[in-house]
Parts: sequence; structure tokens; C-alpha cells
Amino acid sequence: MHSLANRKLILGSTSVYRRELLGRLRVPFSVESPHVDESPLSGEAPAALARRLALAKAQAVAERFPQAIVIGSDQVADLDGLALGKPGTHARAVLQLQQMSGKVVIFQTAIAVVCQASGFCQQALAPVKVLFRTLSATEIENYLQAEQPYDCAGSAKSEGLGIALLERIDNDDPTALIGLPLIRTAALLRAAGIDLLA
Repeated sequence: MHSLANRKLILGSTSVYRRELLGRLRVPFSVESPHVDESPLSGEAPAALARRLALAKAQAVAERFPQAIVIGSDQVADLDGLALGKPGTHARAVLQLQQMSGKVVIFQTAIAVVCQASGFCQQALAPVKVLFRTLSATEIENYLQAEQPYDCAGSAKSEGLGIALLERIDNDDPTALIGLPLIRTAALLRAAGIDLLA
């Protein structure tokens, strides 16, 4: 087992949401950008895409910091098998919310923990089933103007006003929908040798 004293912990993500969530675990960590192409492969299922990108992000940073324990994570909104990523623009966000209106969407949040030096590599997936309300054009526009969630998978920022878009959330890891499933993160860190409560 490797103690935190001799293994630096790195979050391989530039997401402010993941940084805030990992900070809740009260463990020192640094942040590095993974520089990974997030384009889906042809025919790739949303859950497989999330898992592949989480691992790719962790591995990309681990190559630069082989002694560190690196966390990679990714989230993809799964609408009947269609992968919805970050919209990037207002128009694409409108389209995503129109598509999800009245539908069940599964937000596939994957996490990978890698330490190149020790050969540690484990992954987990935390799916969150979300039922969207039937949304009017005015509701969509008002929400987007207020939150501007263009960096959120599926344009739904549930920790803010986006909660008003939803009718129901079903999951077993409460922070997964925000972007980093902390129950699974803590479990993978324990497996890597970091006991948060030691």
C-alpha cells in the first residue's frame, strides 16, 4: 500500500466542478489538464465513451507524472443510446434540452484512478437516471440565460437552477450527476492506498 505521504494526488481535469467536489474529501491534490481528444468513436455507446475518456485522461496525466496517483473522470449524457456531451454553444444547448424534454436520460459518469509507477489502474461507472420535465421554449431559454451551462454534459447543471428542469433523479452516488462520484472516488483511492479517514 502506498501512503499519501509518498504519492502525490493529481486530478486530471480542468473542470471547476470536479475540483470543488474532490476538495470535499479534504486531501491535498493538484490539477493538471489531460489534453485528450473527447470525440466519440464510431458506434461507441455513451457508457463506453465515458469509461474510455476517464481512463484516457488519467493515463495522459500519469504519463507526465508516473509517481503520482491520478484521477480521471468523464460524463456523457445518454439519451436512448445517443451520446450528448458539452454543448459549447447556446444553440446546441437549446437543441439538447429540447431533445431531453419529457425523457429519461442516463448521465454516465466514469472515474479512473491510475498510478503508472505502481501499475495501479481501476475504473468505476456511476450511472444516474434523470427524468426531465416537459419543458417549454420559454423555460429552456430562461434557464440557459440564467445558468449558461455550456460546459456541462447535456446542458443540465443540476446543482444550480437546472434542478428545476427535472422531475426525478435516481442514483446511488449523490455527487455523480455534478461530475465526480465521491463514493466511488473514495473507494478507488482506498484501493490505491489512500485511506481518507486514516
